[in-house]
Amino acid sequence: MGTQLNRLLAAGLGLLACVGSAASAQERTAKPAAAGTATPPSGYMIGLGDVLRITVWKEPDLTLDVTVRLDGMITVPLLGDVQAAGRVPSQLAGTLVTELKRFIENPRVTVTVSQATSAKIYVVGQMVRPGEFPLSGRMTVLKALALAGGFKEFAKPESIVIIREDQRVIPFNFKHVGEGKDMSQNVLLSAGDTIVVP
Repeated sequence: MGTQLNRLLAAGLGLLACVGSAASAQERTAKPAAAGTATPPSGYMIGLGDVLRITVWKEPDLTLDVTVRLDGMITVPLLGDVQAAGRVPSQLAGTLVTELKRFIENPRVTVTVSQATSAKIYVVGQMVRPGEFPLSGRMTVLKALALAGGFKEFAKPESIVIIREDQRVIPFNFKHVGEGKDMSQNVLLSAGDTIVVP
């Protein structure tokens, strides 16, 4: 994990060099994340350790909670092992419908992610406890900073940025948010987000 965090820190600090003038433009154009971003969206990729709720309509014996194993598989009654990791819930549901047709007439299957334990966010830089943290519930930037233990003495909390997996950079001024001036900056985090604290 240390090497990965060092790479993330180096990349994040490198981006900070070019964020200066871009930050004000980003601040004007950046929109807060949609309210449901922190919960697994329809495009969420199922990962190892995620807990899935599989519901088969009118089939209580086939409705269950399963954990995605380290091999990426889940075990489903009648079907045995089924590949889950690397798929979105709707894809997995489609596979289950196809396979269950051998046993049930017109099965209706819903797959939801009840615990997205594979989803993580990262906090790097001048924090007491930088590192990776599970993305649980509706996690905001402030909550993630709290998990990282607060700022070190020489941190610059007015110059924090959130780097998204699509390389979008969102500025975050802790002082403004702390004073209640611009709460729209306190966005909901998405899986893979990296918060860089210079």
